[in-house]
Amino acid sequence: MNNIDLMNYWIESADEDYNVMLDLKEKNRNTYCLFFGQMVIEKLLKALYAKNNKGAPYAPKTHDLLYLAEKLNIELTEEQEVTLNEITTFNLSTRYDDYKRAFYNKCTDQYTEEQINKIKEVKAWLEIMLK
Repeated sequence: MNNIDLMNYWIESADEDYNVMLDLKEKNRNTYCLFFGQMVIEKLLKALYAKNNKGAPYAPKTHDLLYLAEKLNIELTEEQEVTLNEITTFNLSTRYDDYKRAFYNKCTDQYTEEQINKIKEVKAWLEIMLK
């Protein structure tokens, strides 16, 4: 798969996950909603990696959003670093039993809405770089 095909694959997959995130929010499935939100950002970062690395388009196999952004040499503000680190936790917090209960309690409707807004902001920012 060439880098553009791989980029498009990640973008399409991110779009599907974005819709799942919104569907889960409507059903008040906040923890899983944020899990899918993390996957949206991860996949868009991997799409950007594919776009920018024609010779080796396959991104590192990681869920760490800040690490992926650093591999892309994206200049980040401190706030963006904090946001990426927080969104990264949504992947881990829904996968491991010892984190699930604490994360479930943290994911109030207000918290989830705030995080969805951050995910939407990061998504829009990455989509600009993907054009």
